[in-house]
Parts: sequence; structure tokens; C-alpha cells
Amino acid sequence: MLKSRLFVVLSTVVFWSSFSPAFAAEPAVEKPNIIFVLADDLGIEGLSCYGTDRFKTPKIDALAQEGTRFTHAYAAPLCGPSRATIMTGRYLFRTGATNQDRVAQIKPDQETMIPKVLKLAGYASASIGKWSQFGLTPADFGFERYLCYQGSGIYWNTQKKGREYLVDGKTVALNDKEYMPDMMHKFLVNFMEEHLKQPFFVYYSLSHVHSEILPTPDSAPDSKDLYADNIAYLDKLVGQLVAELDRLDLRKKTLIIFVGDNGSVGGQSQLCSIGGRKVYGCKGTMEEGGSLVPLIANWPGTTPAGKVSGDLIDFSDFLPTFAALASASLPANTVIDGRSFAPQLIGQTGQPRDWIFVQLAKMWYVRSAGWKLNQNGDLFDMSDAPFAEKPVAADSQDPAALAARQSLQTALTQLNPAGGILDDGDGSGRHGNKAKKKKEGKEGKAAKEGKEPKEGKKNKEAKESKPTTEEEE
Repeated sequence: MLKSRLFVVLSTVVFWSSFSPAFAAEPAVEKPNIIFVLADDLGIEGLSCYGTDRFKTPKIDALAQEGTRFTHAYAAPLCGPSRATIMTGRYLFRTGATNQDRVAQIKPDQETMIPKVLKLAGYASASIGKWSQFGLTPADFGFERYLCYQGSGIYWNTQKKGREYLVDGKTVALNDKEYMPDMMHKFLVNFMEEHLKQPFFVYYSLSHVHSEILPTPDSAPDSKDLYADNIAYLDKLVGQLVAELDRLDLRKKTLIIFVGDNGSVGGQSQLCSIGGRKVYGCKGTMEEGGSLVPLIANWPGTTPAGKVSGDLIDFSDFLPTFAALASASLPANTVIDGRSFAPQLIGQTGQPRDWIFVQLAKMWYVRSAGWKLNQNGDLFDMSDAPFAEKPVAADSQDPAALAARQSLQTALTQLNPAGGILDDGDGSGRHGNKAKKKKEGKEGKAAKEGKEPKEGKKNKEAKESKPTTEEEE
């Protein structure tokens, strides 16, 4: 009965949203709690349910077995732009969040994020974990409760940025032997206990598995694979979340979305394989491995169990999907690029995408199920993805290639990314002219000390134009 009545609601939402950027949905019979679990730097090669040859992730695998696993979900290749797309439902050329630095320029009076959309539908909300790219605090963007820290990959207070964190505006010290992921889990449990009778949305932005890769509380003293230890702890945290939902009798009332924020880092992705083959590309690249991420949806009794979906999912799709499930209105007078896949979450066909769009800095592409076209007009045959991308000659007369080029070019022309907010960074998407800023900083310091700044070598300047460690992102 719930499924049939909810389907009517979602069908109404999908129909009207296709004609208008804002819509008002009828109230659903029962609004699900939504817990959005966002793993950091986790590509598909990190999970055994996606076929990795290296790891075992039984708790996450169970989520997939009892829910729906998507095989074509695409993020921006770096965490800041990726998260901006999630929270706003809008492409980067609209929000200006085209590189890591620009994400912090998003302001609450300019962009409406998920918690504000859901609040009008009666949802409480909490942000837990990484937030630093956005600037300000989660409360400024509509979250009622929050726990956040500076930087990425925070685990212990031995890390410079791990000595303290913020809880609802108050600075809290991370004590010796306290593990930040465990503190985040405790905050999550407390929040759920406080909202047993009210629908809630949790943005659960994990530390794992962003570097600095450190021993976990479960690591053996002589562990030879700390990265595998961290994957295992990530899996453990997911299992603990499910156990708490069972304990609180919230399991069947809660939709868990588990997803990675971008592809795995290069060094780790090269140590992983799926069926003996390496994924092509990694975090920070515009290749398949930079953006293809795991996505699992689990809502017991509602989401089809054991299903593997090849539907294309764009990171702008989360906001309208959650709005549909909550019977919430989308922001008025705002272009929302996402398409709701709420029908797929209740076992219906919905309106699957024909293509997705990915951008980083001044680079972008549109991708259909079998083809990819980038900003330079380069077409790729993606039939062997995620392991290879086959360039298609510009003068190819292959009928399938010609049709793909035409349809994807039409999509790009309609989007017109070049007509939006242009990137002003160094082109990598990582930071805005980092080498220039660093040079200006050195010159300023030298001037204060009355010294003549030294000329850096070209190769040194080139090295400085990119972050030397993942922490610098």
C-alpha cells in the first residue's frame, strides 16, 4: 500500500518538475529518514560488491545485496566541486564552484542547499564530518546540528588539523586515543535518538579513506597495509550505523545512500584491480576513474533488493530525489540540473537520464551509456569502460559514432558551460593559481625582511603548481 501511494506522489513530482524548476508535491504517507553516507576518495575499486580483487567489505556488500547498487554514478573528480553539486543540485558553471577554492565562495543567500529544502517538509538535519571546502559553517546553510573539522582525512589529534573540531559552534578538543570517525559515529547516534519521531536528513561525510592514511583502532601494530585497514574500518562504521538503526527501530523508516565523493587517489587505484584489470583514471582526472563512484541505495521493504541498475546518475540528482521523497518543493526561480531518481528507489522505471555532465575547472564532458564527448570535441567509445576509453577519429563515418557525437553535442550546446561562471584557477581544479599565490607570499615575506626574492627554477615552479600531497587539497 505504501509503495503504490508513494508512487502516485513521485509520479506527480516527476511530471511537474519536467515543466517547472519548482514544484509542490502532495504529502507522502511516510517520509523516510535519509542518511547520506559520503566516503572520501573511494572509487569502485575499493569495494568487493563492485568486484575489487583487493578488499573485502561485507557490511557495505550487505547494503547492496539488500538494496540497489548503481553502476553508472558520476561525481566531479575532486571533493569540493563534487560536494557543491550534491548540495545544490546545480552544475558548477552555474554556482561557480569550479575548483577547490571557489567552493568556499558559495553563499547561503545565493544557493539553497538540501537541508533548507527538506526543512520546509518537516525534516530535522545534521551535518557530520568534512565541511571545510564550503566555508562558513553547516548552520549557515540550514543544518540544525553539526560536527565538523578542518581539512580532510582527520583521524587522530596527532594530526595538525586534528587537535580540535567544532560541534554546533563550540570548539572541542580531540583527546588522546579518541578516534575522530568514532566521535562522528557517536554524534550520529545521539542525533538519531533525539529524532525518533521526526523525519531527519543526515549528511554523513566520512574521513575514510582520504589521506593521511594512519593506523585505525583495529590495526595490528605491525600492519603492512594501512589502506586496507582503513577500508575495513569504513566498512565497520557502515555496519555500526545499520545496527543502530535496527536498535532504534528505524531501519525500515530510513533510506541509506552510500556513495563516494570522487575516484580513488592515483597511488591506491593502481594497487587495485577488478577482475585483474585496472580502472582507467583516478581522482583529479577527467578520465572514467576520476568520476565513476560506488552508489548504493538501501531502504528495507521499499528499495528493490539485490538489484543492479545501469541507470545514469548525476551528482546533481540527489537534491531533487530527496525533495521528491520528502514531498518538498524545489527552490523557486532556480535552475535545478538534477533529475529525480526517486521512482527507481521504490522499484519503478522512472525517467532515467540519457546523459550525465561532469566538470572540473575549464574541462568538462557529457557521457551517455556508451559514449563521451569533451569540451574540445573529442569523442570516446566507452564500451570497455571503466578499463579503457577509445578515442574516435574526428572524421569517423561510423554511424553509431556520428549519432553519438550529434546527440552529445546537442546536450552540450543546450547546457553551454562556457557561457556560465568561468573558472579562474590554475586549470587543475585543485586550487586557484596556487603557484602564483605561493610566489606572491614569498615575495611579500622577503620584502618585509628587506631581502631580494630568489628566482625559482622552472621545474620547481611547475611542481608548486600542483599539490604535493592529498592533504593540500
